[in-house]
Amino acid sequence: MSERISTQLLAGAPARDQILDSLRTRIVQAGSPTITLATVLVGDDGPSKRYVASKHKTAAEVGIGSVQVDLPAATTQQELNEVVARLATDSTVHGILVQMPLPNHLDAEQVLRLIPADKDVDGLTSESLGRLVRGLPGHVGCTPLGVLRILEHYKIATAGQHAVVVGRSTLVGYPLSVLLARKGIDCTVTLAHSRTEGLDEICRSADILISATGIAHSITAQHIQPNAVVIDVGISRTENGIVGDVDPEGAMGRARALTPMPGGTGIMTVACLMENTVNAAVLQGIRV
Repeated sequence: MSERISTQLLAGAPARDQILDSLRTRIVQAGSPTITLATVLVGDDGPSKRYVASKHKTAAEVGIGSVQVDLPAATTQQELNEVVARLATDSTVHGILVQMPLPNHLDAEQVLRLIPADKDVDGLTSESLGRLVRGLPGHVGCTPLGVLRILEHYKIATAGQHAVVVGRSTLVGYPLSVLLARKGIDCTVTLAHSRTEGLDEICRSADILISATGIAHSITAQHIQPNAVVIDVGISRTENGIVGDVDPEGAMGRARALTPMPGGTGIMTVACLMENTVNAAVLQGIRV
């Protein structure tokens, strides 16, 4: 039986605050140029409305302007497409975010195809993912970027480390695996998923274990190598509240470091959206 070790909690708040403080300073030092983020929300889903509101609040706090387009749930595909196409050609708008998920009758892919890659601050379009794979300037999805920023903030070494990413979604797992293998980050990456055989053994080979499946407490002590760094990206709502993919009882005392859930990777996303918005302005010729 492995000896219990002291597990460091990698709270998201300090990393988030560092990003926002840096952006605020950067904008002021550049003379506070006008940078604008546009959000599009269809319907009146409560969590989506709160999430969009937090984005506008944070934008104001760091010196980014914002435009909020709220559309009724009955909005047609053509109406939504026209709104997004208009924002795409508006030179005063530097970043566009269409809040997901959309109502069932709307096709998200149609909408995403209308967002220019330079304005795709959520990093969701096919071109943004292609730029990531090719190593070209562009925007990384806010959740994968948030994971990287936590690793950087806590000075977790990545070069030459074996990172196992569990979950292959194009929103998190796949882009994160590409990001971690990038030159300068230099992980050796294994991308695992629901059909992976011997998952527990593969996970135990990880120096950095990242789970993004949304399956509550599916990562247990048997998946964790002693002294590994464990990053929990999954989120599940249960009778006992919000929990992550990682069983904290199994990870504490075994992992060297662990992101809490809640309070870990999730609170990084809005800060990374602000980072992407400032970088979008730079790609469009604004000096920041």
